[in-house]
Amino acid sequence: MTIEKGDFIKINYTGKFNEGQIFDTTDEQLAKDNGIFNPRGVYGGDVVIVGSGHTIKGLDEDFVGKDVGYSGTVTIEPEMAFGPHNPALVETVSVTKIKDQLGDQRPYTGMPIELNGRRGVISQVIGRRIRIDLNHALAGKEVEYEYTIEEKIEEPVAKAQGLLSLYTGMPEIDIEVTDDLIKVYTPIELGFNQRWLVSKLTIANELIDKLGIPNLEYIEKHPYVPETAEVEATEAPAEEEEAEATEE
Repeated sequence: MTIEKGDFIKINYTGKFNEGQIFDTTDEQLAKDNGIFNPRGVYGGDVVIVGSGHTIKGLDEDFVGKDVGYSGTVTIEPEMAFGPHNPALVETVSVTKIKDQLGDQRPYTGMPIELNGRRGVISQVIGRRIRIDLNHALAGKEVEYEYTIEEKIEEPVAKAQGLLSLYTGMPEIDIEVTDDLIKVYTPIELGFNQRWLVSKLTIANELIDKLGIPNLEYIEKHPYVPETAEVEATEAPAEEEEAEATEE
């Protein structure tokens, strides 16, 4: 089964740079072994739509024409990976501009920092001034991906769940799909997920477009939470006092 643009596929992959240093992987144990494990991440494979920009361009284009079950390696130049290093994204500022982020720390090379709403790292400390690099950490670097195309997703619910997992980092979200409606039952904790709040409209439009179903509803789930033992314990003395008063 040959992969084409627009197909939903499940992939497992490992990304490397500098002749073998791992920076990303869908293998949980490999992530732990290399110090890049994210406890909020979803491991075991990602579902992506080929040609939709869910991965870097060079990897996305390499999927086309491959068969399900394919395993291989692709080397990707910076222009097709995380872009060339842009000197215009390196700024020199006074330490006082980021003093709120420093706290009691002294600035040091490699320190993550935020400047004007963008994330970067300190690339140089020059007295009371610092140079902040706002480029992607892998900008200007050639990268290599080892990947396997595990399957082509055909079932609508599996497509929707895979895409939602990719965007939210949550492995299982309840979904119902009919000919004219996609119902997504969103757990309450997603209301505190900044990535979800920013991307929920994009996800809805992408699901409607790629599944060919005209409507989508987000339904927020609020599970019943019983009263805690602490509340019951607080009420108990009042009941005991009432009983004592009755006896008197």
